[in-house]
Amino acid sequence: MLVVPALAGLVFLTLPLAGLLVRAPWSTLPQRLAEPHVLEALRLSLITATVATAVCLLLGVPLAWLLARTEFPGRRLVRALVTVPLVLPPVVGGVALLLVLGRRGLVGQWLEGAFGITLPFTTAGVVVAEAFVAMPFLVISVEGALRGADRRFEEAAATLGASRWTVFRRVTLPMVMPGVVAGAVLCWARALGEFGATITFAGNFPGTTRTMPLAVYLALETEPEAAIVLSLVLLAVSVVILASLRDRWVSAP
Repeated sequence: MLVVPALAGLVFLTLPLAGLLVRAPWSTLPQRLAEPHVLEALRLSLITATVATAVCLLLGVPLAWLLARTEFPGRRLVRALVTVPLVLPPVVGGVALLLVLGRRGLVGQWLEGAFGITLPFTTAGVVVAEAFVAMPFLVISVEGALRGADRRFEEAAATLGASRWTVFRRVTLPMVMPGVVAGAVLCWARALGEFGATITFAGNFPGTTRTMPLAVYLALETEPEAAIVLSLVLLAVSVVILASLRDRWVSAP
């Protein structure tokens, strides 16, 4: 009885992708891919998504450890706040970032006045927007891995005289590494496809903030075939990266 709805779900998910492949201008694809604005947008997308993932790893792994291994008042509230960007419309996230990190924002005006740092409508702003919407994927994945890890190995290392930092670095982190990698892959893919928060907080400036999703939106208004080509690039990069890393790190025996 489950086969029919399962097949319907599969068709629902794959049919739009098939339509993208069917309508692609394959005859002019090489020329379109070699256009400078396509390469520029792809380069910017790859760089910002990678840097955003690094930021998420730096901040998200300790946050996941705090939620999984530490008892403190309000932990459920903190977990709920961490997952808010998952359900928050990206445009609303971009507006929130502007209100906090904008030139007249709660923190942004202090950053500009004290250090001369301006984040909105810059490449750094793209990284901030992508990290904001992508970090929950990493935190949830790592927290789940930490909760599922066998703590007896950590306790054994502690009884042998290892410090907490050594236990985390030499025991805990290797045990949860598949979860960390899986979360990083999801985080990177989410950052690569981010649109709403990016265009709201960082704008759409060629070479500075125009990532591939923004280039797709702009091309769709004037040149649909170019939008299809850009969409194919995003699709190919996402599928290759996700498939290769998942097969290597997260595949079940």
